[in-house]
Amino acid sequence: MSDITIYHNPDCGTSRNVLGLIRNTGTEPHIVEYLQAPPDRDTLVGLIAAMGMPVRDLLRSKGTPYAELGLDDPSLTDAQLVDAMLAHPILINRPIVVTPLGARLCRPSEAVLDILPRPQRGAFNKEDGEPVIDAGGNRV
Repeated sequence: MSDITIYHNPDCGTSRNVLGLIRNTGTEPHIVEYLQAPPDRDTLVGLIAAMGMPVRDLLRSKGTPYAELGLDDPSLTDAQLVDAMLAHPILINRPIVVTPLGARLCRPSEAVLDILPRPQRGAFNKEDGEPVIDAGGNRV
């Protein structure tokens, strides 16, 4: 079993880039396609706590029911925001990566590099061609 977990949306370019950077270390992560297998309340709350971020910062507004649910209302509690993410997993921003070095919302995709326990093994370019890692395994 891998010591890295990615909460992944295969339709998201950033998520695919992060998965590629993890694999570029020679590690095959545990992949959770969270839209098909959403986290339960305890897992989601634990991820938020591990990332050390406000609940609101994990909400995704683009391409989601964020506006129609009125989630921009500042009076909503953290519990209400978590309820919305549990009811509509598309509201959970992605990708979230958990490693022995920590948990992080990896936007931009390069953010994953700070929590990967193994070094990059070779060059890596994002899907759009932007170089991230050179042939020596170093950040560009």
